Order: sequence, then structure tokens, then C-alpha cells
Amino acid sequence: MRHRLIDETNGRRTFVVALEIGEEVVSTITELAQQLSLGSSSMTGIGAFQHVRLGWLDWERSGFKENVLDEQVELLSLVGNIADSEEGTPKLHAHVVVACHDATTRGGHLVEAIVRPTLELVIVESPEHLQRRQDEKTGLVLLKP
Repeated sequence: MRHRLIDETNGRRTFVVALEIGEEVVSTITELAQQLSLGSSSMTGIGAFQHVRLGWLDWERSGFKENVLDEQVELLSLVGNIADSEEGTPKLHAHVVVACHDATTRGGHLVEAIVRPTLELVIVESPEHLQRRQDEKTGLVLLKP
């Protein structure tokens, strides 16, 4: 993984980040966020994966379901944020849309992905850090504005 600070204005930093073949997305971005203290950031990205695990909330059954794609897919869109957890560590929350070989798309919460050949991200830090906390009503760890 390579990254570079491309702008710093009024406490807001902007980074360009490139992940390489074989890197796991969630853990790599989380490690970078911890290293750079990116406790409140937004991010967007494009690229491709050789494996991706997507999640979605089954509200009626009160459970989190997963779909796995073990094939080469194009990452059409990654949109997400990074916020500090109650423990003070960065927590990544991202959704993705990927395109399969037949031009169908799949999407959901990003649980896990392996990059092939690249993932290009822009991460923009906010000067004020946000928090994620356990929501008593839903049981989910939600952003607390």
C-alpha cells in the first residue's frame, strides 16, 4: 500500500491511497487510519478485486447476511467513512458496488476484499473526529453525529 498527502488546509488532510495485488482492503485501510490518526474521514474509491465478501442487514430476521464473490470483479464504487470506535480505534464503514464479468452488478456493506490489480482511494479527513457507538435500539454500531 502506498499513500501520499496531497492537501492540508485548515486541519483537513486529503490523501491519495493505492492498494496493490493481494492486499486485504478493510484491514489495510484500518491500519492506515490508525497510523495517520484518521478518526473522522470520508473516502471514495475504484479498482478491482479477486475476492469480495458483501454484507446486508436482514432487518426482519435481525441478522447480518453475507454474499461471497470469488471471481475477478471491477469495483465501480466504494463510498464510506472512518470514525473512532468507543475504544478509540478507527472503525471503517464502507459500501461497494462491483461489476461481474457479465456486466451484472452486486453491492452491499464491505466485509472483506482482496485487491487485484489495484484499489485507488481518496480519503478526506475532517478536523473534528466522529464516534461510533453501540445503538441500544438496533444493536448496531452507528455513527453518532
